[in-house]
Amino acid sequence: MSECPHIAELPHPEPSPLSESCPGCVASDSHPVQLRICLLCGHVACCDSSPHQHASAHFKETGHPVMRSFEPGMAWRWCFVDGSIV
Repeated sequence: MSECPHIAELPHPEPSPLSESCPGCVASDSHPVQLRICLLCGHVACCDSSPHQHASAHFKETGHPVMRSFEPGMAWRWCFVDGSIV
């Protein structure tokens, strides 16, 4: 499978996570369904199945296009711009 240009242009190594959980969920006393990490800045946020959808909000605020699962044993990446998953 060919990668979208946003995934192909990611920095190496990946950034370190800025937190171990979703700061937005922690602040609102919510529980994330699953966590994602931004592969440009290391921001950790909850997925779209979570009530506040902080990962999508991060993309809308910053334009950072690619995230990766931040769950143990999962390494897939998602591009918000192209809708690509690898």
